[in-house]
Amino acid sequence: MRAWRHAPRIGYKARSLAVGHRMSATQYCALPSPFRMKRGGMLHGARIAYETWGRLSAARDNTVLIVTGLSPGAHAASSALDPGLGWWEEMLGPGKAIDTDRWFVVCVNSLGSCKGSTGPASPHPDDGLPYRLRFPDLCIEDVAEAAWQVVASLGIERLAAVIGPSMGGMTAQALALLHPQACPNLVLVSSAPQAQPFALAVRSLQREAIRLDPDWKGGHYAADEHPVMGMRLARKLGVMTYRSPLEWKQRFGRARVEFRPCEPFEREFQVEAYLEAHAQRFVGSFDPNCYLYLSRAMDWFDLAEYGGTVEAAYQRMAVRRALVIGVETDILFPLEQQEQQAEGLRLAGASVDFQTPPSVQGHDAFLVDFRHFCPIMAKFLGAL
Repeated sequence: MRAWRHAPRIGYKARSLAVGHRMSATQYCALPSPFRMKRGGMLHGARIAYETWGRLSAARDNTVLIVTGLSPGAHAASSALDPGLGWWEEMLGPGKAIDTDRWFVVCVNSLGSCKGSTGPASPHPDDGLPYRLRFPDLCIEDVAEAAWQVVASLGIERLAAVIGPSMGGMTAQALALLHPQACPNLVLVSSAPQAQPFALAVRSLQREAIRLDPDWKGGHYAADEHPVMGMRLARKLGVMTYRSPLEWKQRFGRARVEFRPCEPFEREFQVEAYLEAHAQRFVGSFDPNCYLYLSRAMDWFDLAEYGGTVEAAYQRMAVRRALVIGVETDILFPLEQQEQQAEGLRLAGASVDFQTPPSVQGHDAFLVDFRHFCPIMAKFLGAL
């Protein structure tokens, strides 16, 4: 019998919190105070929200860390403490690709987010009012270091693997730079070593849509008066890049909605209704200032800062094995960037498995195309 089946479960220092009829598995890690940020700011009394699944082995050597994309929280999958479905439910759990019968899995909510971790929507320790734009400049490296503090608080010195989809892939690479000996194995999913001009342009427009909404009020909007219009437009722009033109064509074509428009130029195609539905779900679920900070952090991230080139940065890591996954239909983090990551890690001495599953679902494929993504993840992790 494997040792981790008998080892005590780690964590759960924080009591379970009732939210309506739903329990929370969220735990909190206090960051060092002050927590110094890459661009010179600092935080006092900050914390990171996280969840865990599985059992930590007696040797503390079976931890898989998941660092997320821009908007997900720490609730990647259901658990006994929280049976609600997680954002990566099909990927994570007993007998699944990220097998919690073998691995002790930790998923963190990013520093700067609004889903439990300290961010612009959190109360400032000086006056109890939201930080808003008083929050220090946020970089991906800050997100990575905060995630590492969670791992260290659990008494873990070396990770079995770090898994990062989308923005999380940037965080995973930053973590491998900051703590190279602790990150021997990387899984980079639809990510990049730096943002390309198209991604920079899209996120710039998203941020502009929020900032130009009169209800943004220079970042000092009231809790019940968010810049709804700006967030709706930002989300629609995002969703347009998360999926692929091929999927739009196959899924919607030129199909119209069933009702007749009541106002001039009102949406009449099904693809417009789809974007509106996504926008309505997003508004109110994510804080606008948090969105602005995390979006800009992605734009600022650039591995070439470490040694002059992306390839030089990989030489500073100590990655032994890596899985790099990308899809040809991803227009936000194009396949050439996945190839760049794979080749850079390979030149740095890592054994790299580069996979390009045939998905039409673009950047979001890792969230929906489990038929292709789960076997790839299971095979890589199973060989560790």
